[in-house]
Amino acid sequence: MTDIRRRAPATARNREVILDVLRDELPAAGTVLEIAAGTGEHAVFFAAAFPGLAWQPTDPDPVALDSIAAWRRHAGLANLHEPRRLDVHDATWPIERADVIVCINMIHISPWSATEALFAGADRVLGEDGLVFTYGPYRIDGRHTAPSNEAFDLQLRAQDPDWGVRDRDEVAAVAQLRRFELASMTPMPANNFSLVFRRPG
Repeated sequence: MTDIRRRAPATARNREVILDVLRDELPAAGTVLEIAAGTGEHAVFFAAAFPGLAWQPTDPDPVALDSIAAWRRHAGLANLHEPRRLDVHDATWPIERADVIVCINMIHISPWSATEALFAGADRVLGEDGLVFTYGPYRIDGRHTAPSNEAFDLQLRAQDPDWGVRDRDEVAAVAQLRRFELASMTPMPANNFSLVFRRPG
């Protein structure tokens, strides 16, 4: 039988450091909705690390969904749910309620409307104690944090003019429109950042 599990080299490099941040932020129990789960490697790794959380991976791409499903079958984790198709732009998401949204490496490889839709969806499905975790490269105060990020930004925009490394404050402004405030920002390897957004208590 053909192995349809896809692999992203960046996942092996970043999953441990992301896990360190998530350990400080995620609740002991509840439902995590992973947006743009990609290959499914993160979903398997994090679901194994948080057995008390139901992990719901999603992606709009059928090929990604097949890979996620294959990883799920291989892992055999009871708390890792079947992947579901979810495009953040859809007015109605297939998940009506979650406690956490995790979105890794989506914001810079999608149009700006996807960031707006991400927080609009978070507003619908998360309760007052919910949080949104995002990971990826960001500009800070309008500036790239490293020459490599500037080059990456140019590469992304050459591939698709609607893509690009976003400014942290612009993302935070979109989040604030949906009553989410930037609660923490953690520098990560390779000039990335983990951002956590929460509703003020």
